[in-house]
Amino acid sequence: MPLASLGDDISNFFGAVGDFFARFGEIRFGSLLLGLACFGVYLTIRSRAYFNVLRAAYPDERIQWRRIWGAYMAAYGFNNVIPARGGDVIKLFLTKSSVPHSSYPAIGASFFVELGWDAAWGAFILVFAFTQGVFPKPPDFAKLNAFDLSLLAAHPRFTLFLLTFVAVAGLAGFALLSRRVRAFWARVRQGLTILRDRRRYVRQVFAVQAGAFCFRFVAFWFLLDAFNIGGSVKNVLLVLGVNAVAAAVPFTPGGAGVQQAFLVKVFAGTAPSSTVASYSVGQQIAIATFSLAIGFLALVTIFRFRSFREVIDAGKAAREAEKAAA
Repeated sequence: MPLASLGDDISNFFGAVGDFFARFGEIRFGSLLLGLACFGVYLTIRSRAYFNVLRAAYPDERIQWRRIWGAYMAAYGFNNVIPARGGDVIKLFLTKSSVPHSSYPAIGASFFVELGWDAAWGAFILVFAFTQGVFPKPPDFAKLNAFDLSLLAAHPRFTLFLLTFVAVAGLAGFALLSRRVRAFWARVRQGLTILRDRRRYVRQVFAVQAGAFCFRFVAFWFLLDAFNIGGSVKNVLLVLGVNAVAAAVPFTPGGAGVQQAFLVKVFAGTAPSSTVASYSVGQQIAIATFSLAIGFLALVTIFRFRSFREVIDAGKAAREAEKAAA
């Protein structure tokens, strides 16, 4: 049954890709370029908010924003082609190498500071999406043509087992670190330093992310226009709701399968099915190509790496060197 679902998922995805290339000539490239430009500004502003998080954690260190921006862009681009958020590993190494005297626990913990804004607005957007009558309800997720989401929704026992396994693995990891748990948690708290200063957090992170959100909103407005769906407040919020669900199930690159299945369902009555199918993968392809190109350019020009593979190998070598020194 799961294999049949996976086969249908792959078939539907490549069918949508075919619709995208068949309607390639109908794309409004002016709107597409504006949308991608706004999306690039969105990521840039987000990287500034993250830079502020690191400055609070390491106030005595000299940190270059361009390196943090480069790590942020490289990770986002890699996440769009590698499943399970593999780009975060690249972000972890590049960020640590950009912050003198930093540690992996502190840098890893700093990733979670950004989730405050994402959780606050994600909840609002999902409430809006579920009240519009076109957004699938959680019990209907199993009927969608998205293998990972359908598998979890249709097999609650497996989902419960998976969540339990993750929890147990976390406890086991904690037990393994018990000998150095005080030092470990001290470094984790260091990465979350800015959360202890509410005013600074609101001013330098939450407010900055709010500004970034405006550009993200405009970006999807232009992308909807580019693929002839039509930009509107409702349509953009529905797309953002789809992104929120896809981010919670990061088994595919950029949540591609989940996004496609949701978008086809959400916009089924808005435009012809082939147009919706074209948009469902066209938007993903455009953002993935754009972010991957910017991320690779950052790797080459800022960090002097020639491939994502070199970054992973360098990270492994650095980690082994640290273990040997310890």
